[in-house]
Amino acid sequence: MTLNQPLLRDEERTPCEVWTRVMGYHRPLSYFNAGKQAEHRERLLFREPGSRSQAAQLKEA
Repeated sequence: MTLNQPLLRDEERTPCEVWTRVMGYHRPLSYFNAGKQAEHRERLLFREPGSRSQAAQLKEA
């Protein structure tokens, strides 16, 4: 943490709602049951081998 960032207690923080796409539509993760929430935590980000990031593609354009 840097010196410019204020230290906040948990009560002072704003809760962040996480959404995910399931079966073609978006829903908040808080609506999922415990099993589906656990499944979401286990997911890994898929990257196509040999693909470049969008930022790298924009630099070359």
